[in-house]
Amino acid sequence: MQSYRFKQFGSLEHLALHQEQMPQPQAREVLIRVRATSLNYRDLAIMNGQYTLPSSPGFIPLSDAAGEVVQIGERVERFKVGDRVVNTFMPRWFGGAFQASVRDELYGSNRDGWLAEYKVVSEESLLPLPEHLSFEQGATLPCAAVTAWAALNGDRPVKAGETVLTLGSGGVSLFAIQLAKAMGARVIATTSSEAKAERLKALGADDVISYVQYPEWGQEVVRLTAGQGVNRIIEVGGPGTLNQSIQAIGIGGELALIGFVAQDAVAIDFFSLFKSAARFRVISVGSREDFEQMNRVLVLNKIVPVIDSVFPFAEATQAWQRFDSRQHFGKVVISH
Repeated sequence: MQSYRFKQFGSLEHLALHQEQMPQPQAREVLIRVRATSLNYRDLAIMNGQYTLPSSPGFIPLSDAAGEVVQIGERVERFKVGDRVVNTFMPRWFGGAFQASVRDELYGSNRDGWLAEYKVVSEESLLPLPEHLSFEQGATLPCAAVTAWAALNGDRPVKAGETVLTLGSGGVSLFAIQLAKAMGARVIATTSSEAKAERLKALGADDVISYVQYPEWGQEVVRLTAGQGVNRIIEVGGPGTLNQSIQAIGIGGELALIGFVAQDAVAIDFFSLFKSAARFRVISVGSREDFEQMNRVLVLNKIVPVIDSVFPFAEATQAWQRFDSRQHFGKVVISH
């Protein structure tokens, strides 16, 4: 079988195709014919040596995939040959509170990921792929969709009638719009262009703010909410957006801290943070239980992931280039 591996980090030119032996499933394991994978911001961070967790070169990249069971090991109970499946982001986090130990085996950074034709995994680290989704659509779920779901839920789920703020048009933000609307929330989104604004509104956003027109967009959020601020912020920007998010959050609201895609760090305004009385919660994707709950919502509401582009397996490097261009709207997918 064929797979891609990074022989070292620092550049896409180090991603190379390899010929490897076909893996064989052991007890409680299944062999997956990988049909599609998708990219996340962490994949760029790993490639550039900027990932926040330990990572080593030499592994097969990518954490998100969908495929078909083609062989099962002994005592497999959850799946049979022919089942369509999607993987969990953290293969050993099945439910309950997050424990640091589940990060010891992360696809693409310290264990082989999914950018291969076949892969063997434990049956416990897989879920059925919702019937209304294609392999390409299913491959977008494990990281971005589950992260958005976890950011909207937790021990204080967003309630119908509350207001959610999303930032930009990356995968997490687009899933957050769709899921928040399914939960009955009002959604305010930020973006950089009128064209993207129209697409965000078509997806369900009630109001869209141009952060080009309004660099101090936190104030515009407060205006749109009649001075109240929002109840939940899906904070994917990190250092470059956190101050504005603090301005935009309502008293007692929650900032779900997810990413660091906007890295132009500005010193945090402590007094604004203090006055917000906001809760800050770090999101580490989610468990298999979170994924299962989210899938029920996807099926009930027939939610379909937003895909920017699909590249064939032989053109995996072009998929990285498209994703790295920051011009995409939605997920960049590789079809195997």
